[in-house]
Amino acid sequence: MAQTPNAAPILFDRALLRARQARASRLGAENFLLDRVVADMDERLQAVLRQFDNAVDVATPGNGLRDVVAGRVGHFAHVDVPDVESDGLNLAPASLDLVISALGLHFVNDLPGVMAQIRRALKPDGLLLAAMLGGDTLTELRQSFAAAEAEREGGISPRVAPMADLRDVGALLQRAGFALPVTDVDRVVVRYDSAFGLMQDLRRMGATNVLVERRRAPLRRATLLRMAQIYSERFADPDGRIRATFDIIWLSGWAPHESQQKPLKPGSAKASLADAVKGLKP
Repeated sequence: MAQTPNAAPILFDRALLRARQARASRLGAENFLLDRVVADMDERLQAVLRQFDNAVDVATPGNGLRDVVAGRVGHFAHVDVPDVESDGLNLAPASLDLVISALGLHFVNDLPGVMAQIRRALKPDGLLLAAMLGGDTLTELRQSFAAAEAEREGGISPRVAPMADLRDVGALLQRAGFALPVTDVDRVVVRYDSAFGLMQDLRRMGATNVLVERRRAPLRRATLLRMAQIYSERFADPDGRIRATFDIIWLSGWAPHESQQKPLKPGSAKASLADAVKGLKP
């Protein structure tokens, strides 16, 4: 697909992602990560002592966040990232007090563009609170697949999606124009009997490979078995069960408003650090 010079690279097949998520729902979705994020979202919103008149959920799978905001917002709606992301989110400028998202942004091709749209849609002093997978998520699976393919097939293909790290996300909030940006990571380590159990859960999460550059040929059985063996050799606990890492990156930011705290200007301090240190007793 031809792209304009300034267009974001197309990494993810959004239509395939939607099909995979629909399949997961039919199979019986595995929601342990989403349930954790929804519960955490509930706690974080409780710490914000204000009422929100108009809120939107962006791209969260399912309806879990509707219960979280019940009684806290006057009007709540869900919008999804379109398959053709250049179509936009269709959010009116300065129309929202709150935008939330739970595990819906890590498969977005143009995340800076989506963040900019959210920022424009927030009223002054409006809040963005979101969680997405990033960091070292599925690093064990990524390494095991790479080693097995290099050994069995003489090369590697993209199997696990690239993930943004904490610093990238923080810089993204600042770039989009958010005030008081905050990011943190909730690391979840899940244990399985084998790599096949992990892959089954990923299938039921709708989180299997949707990379545009994925290999279209079926995975060879020998490569798959070797991947599982390498996984067990490198990432197993003493009891033989393997570990799978999920890094949930939390991000929040506010649309600028004159009432918000602002950093002091350089040189405006009343006392020097050197004087304060001299005043300390041993």
